[in-house]
Amino acid sequence: MPITPLLGLPLLEAAQAQKHVTHNEALLLVDAGLQLSVINRTTSAPPVTPAEGDRYLVAGGATGAWAGHSGKIASFEAAVWRFAAPREGWRLWVEDEDVFLIFNGTLWRTIEILQNMALLGVNTTADTGNRLAVASPAVLFNHAGTDHRLKINKQASGNTASLLYQTNFSGRTEMGLSGDDDFHVKVSPDGSSWFEAIQINRTTGAVTMPNTAPGGGSTHNWGKSLAQNLILP
Repeated sequence: MPITPLLGLPLLEAAQAQKHVTHNEALLLVDAGLQLSVINRTTSAPPVTPAEGDRYLVAGGATGAWAGHSGKIASFEAAVWRFAAPREGWRLWVEDEDVFLIFNGTLWRTIEILQNMALLGVNTTADTGNRLAVASPAVLFNHAGTDHRLKINKQASGNTASLLYQTNFSGRTEMGLSGDDDFHVKVSPDGSSWFEAIQINRTTGAVTMPNTAPGGGSTHNWGKSLAQNLILP
């Protein structure tokens, strides 16, 4: 029986008897492959009580009615299992993992769609306040070429662009442009009360340390440069 070159759909022949059988077979194959989505890709043996329309990406070491069909799409239609061998470029949604796969001609690979994402959580859950969230013992930002610059931008001078260091999600140190365009370093014992440790004027470079005296004594406000006045015991 002649078949189509891409999906292997059976073709009707001239003067063929029971044309509806061939036609229905082709429709079932199209139904199985269109908008391709499978229940999972980890099952290697057919389920005992499959439902009409169930589809799986057959795992390695397939057994039973799936023997010899590892890596193929198995679909249960008209009370029988049908199999489709993927071709390069086929795309597949895996329902139990919520991942999108593409077949490169040899194996199925995950498609990473990272443009214009509303949220991205790496080993943790992101939310609307932290749209990018990473849980990791370390994070590396490497150069591409020779240089690398980490940018933190704010909309206007009165806003804040800073790095906040926390203990158990309670602020302890903040450094950056906090409420103006001078550089500030602030510390806190509890995440609520904050003390200005260093302020660097953006226009003159002058450094003030509102809560530190030159000799380590009582509080003193330095107005000159740090290089001229920083004398510690």
